[in-house]
Amino acid sequence: MSGLIFNLFIFVLASFVGFELISKVPPTLHTPLMSGANAISGITLIGALVVAGQVGDTMGQYIGMAAIIFATINVVGGFLVTDRMLEMFKKKKKEDADE
Repeated sequence: MSGLIFNLFIFVLASFVGFELISKVPPTLHTPLMSGANAISGITLIGALVVAGQVGDTMGQYIGMAAIIFATINVVGGFLVTDRMLEMFKKKKKEDADE
């Protein structure tokens, strides 16, 4: 029970610190910060793979497989959104230059 309370305390503390940190970032740094967060999500995917490989029972393997699927969706979706945001900062070519 004390382990659960400790883990809950760490989760609440990390949520508070994360919210305060993200709210202080200027808008121009959101894209690089998002890229870094996507790289960290890749670590989550590796962790899910390791945990899913070590579990012996069937239920644990299903949960591990779900963790792998959700982590993969998070990583791929994050990189797609980051790529789309970076496309917004590229200069557009003038159509008049071709004529």
